[in-house]
Amino acid sequence: MFGITPVGWIHTLGSLPAIPLAGYMFVRHGRIVPRSAPGVAYLVAMLTGAVTAFLVAKQPVSYGFGAVTILLLLAGYGVGHMPIFGRSGRYLEAIFLTMTVFLLMLPAATETLRRVPDGHPLVTDPHAPLLVGTQSGLLICLVIGLTVQIISLRRQARDVAHANHEAVIAE
Repeated sequence: MFGITPVGWIHTLGSLPAIPLAGYMFVRHGRIVPRSAPGVAYLVAMLTGAVTAFLVAKQPVSYGFGAVTILLLLAGYGVGHMPIFGRSGRYLEAIFLTMTVFLLMLPAATETLRRVPDGHPLVTDPHAPLLVGTQSGLLICLVIGLTVQIISLRRQARDVAHANHEAVIAE
């Protein structure tokens, strides 16, 4: 079915939960929250997909996507534990982990369009307008999403600083 091998199904079904988990965290928290139950589940699903990408890859770019995804996951989940980054750690965490969502969605959308419906895919040419439009739309979503997250994190930091200042004045 869809020309997917058993290892390909493990890759696909293993990484698939990352999509609704990321969506849930974006809606609920405005970003991926690594130190939460959904955040841990997201990490497991993303690592499953990224590691198995090396087993199913047919193009050199797939190896790059897998390697960069793993690096961004490690950086995104680790930066919050490194006090050297200070306040910028939250921004880096958001950027790194949001990039992993993009690196999941780009090949997921591309492969879906190139395989579905089975036997008569929507896209057969890598330069097809539907495929290029979908990929461009994902890039636009990434830029807008990162911008919104950075603004939101700045507002949260400002609100905390303001609340702390008010508490000091009240004492």
